[in-house]
Amino acid sequence: MFRSEKRSLFRFLGIYLSSTFLLFFLATVIFYDFQKHQIIDTQNDTLNQEAERLIELLRQLNRTFTPSLVYPQENSFDSAIYNLDREYIFGSFNPTTISWDKEYYQQGGKLFHIHSLHPYYFGASHLIIARMLDQKPIDDLLKMSIAFLLIAGIFFTVLGIFLGRLFIAPMKESIENMNRFIEDTTHEFNTPISTILTNIELLETLYECEGKQEMKRIEIASKTLSRLYEDLSYLKLNHNYHREIEALDISQLIYERIEYFDTLIEAKELELTLNIDRDIVLNIDRNDAIRMIDNLLSNAIKYNKKEGKLIVLLSRDRLSIRDTGVGIPKKDMELIHSRFRRANESEGGFGIGLDIVGQVVARYGFKFDIISIYNKSTEVTVQW
Repeated sequence: MFRSEKRSLFRFLGIYLSSTFLLFFLATVIFYDFQKHQIIDTQNDTLNQEAERLIELLRQLNRTFTPSLVYPQENSFDSAIYNLDREYIFGSFNPTTISWDKEYYQQGGKLFHIHSLHPYYFGASHLIIARMLDQKPIDDLLKMSIAFLLIAGIFFTVLGIFLGRLFIAPMKESIENMNRFIEDTTHEFNTPISTILTNIELLETLYECEGKQEMKRIEIASKTLSRLYEDLSYLKLNHNYHREIEALDISQLIYERIEYFDTLIEAKELELTLNIDRDIVLNIDRNDAIRMIDNLLSNAIKYNKKEGKLIVLLSRDRLSIRDTGVGIPKKDMELIHSRFRRANESEGGFGIGLDIVGQVVARYGFKFDIISIYNKSTEVTVQW
């Protein structure tokens, strides 16, 4: 799956899953809160039933004074009787704080119920019933709600991936068609470009002929096409390309690539400054290194001003290439690394150079930095 497809899929999943999970989370919280109150209300009803039973007991005591009737009789409930002045008369417990303005309330893990007595028996006006809150059904409800969220999360994640793949299928087909077109086109380019470059070299080596300037222009155009062919091939084969990591002399390789671009440098009459430490060795695939260096040099030449400066610095820990060209506007700095993005539309190209550099840098764990002053200079640094 290409990076653009992954980005689209992840964005879709992010929006879809976050909105779906938020909706189901709120629904689950509301359901949990409602069911919890139902459970507590059921336990409150039990308190009310016990209060009614005790009131009936008090009625019997008031009518018959039967010695066999003992108050209280239920050990699972705590109860207490208060007079009109809300003073404690007797009971199985004596709470220190009572919320007289509430009929039902919860305090210290207990449920309380205040029941008014009418008529008054033995001077009693209020009966308070208390019982420990049965936490088990509430805990079971919480576990069920969490399990529901987890199951729903797995279900909607799988569904989201399925829908996401359907969503990006047209884009994937378009990208595959474009890649096939690029592959076929670059394949057709390779033979004529190689033929032109080979014959130009033979003409320059074997013959002294007129039209040297015209030959250089043909060579520049051919090398530009050749570099585009290499870049497009690299993009196409990058994921399946078999890399041979070796101890590569970067110092020597830079000299070779400078020589390759010599015609382009001369055409723009650039002042070339090289400050290259010798024997700088990196463990890297040669083709990866060439693609990275070529794209940095090509951009520095392409976007440079005529008779500008091109400065190449290589040290033990970094490669820096600086030009005195058109620079990059601040608004384009964040997007300049993206594929098919170009800060300057007038210079042509596909906008794939810095994307290739970024891929190489990421693959080997290097650091990649661009410092640019619009219409003045650009410096690109790769650290390892």
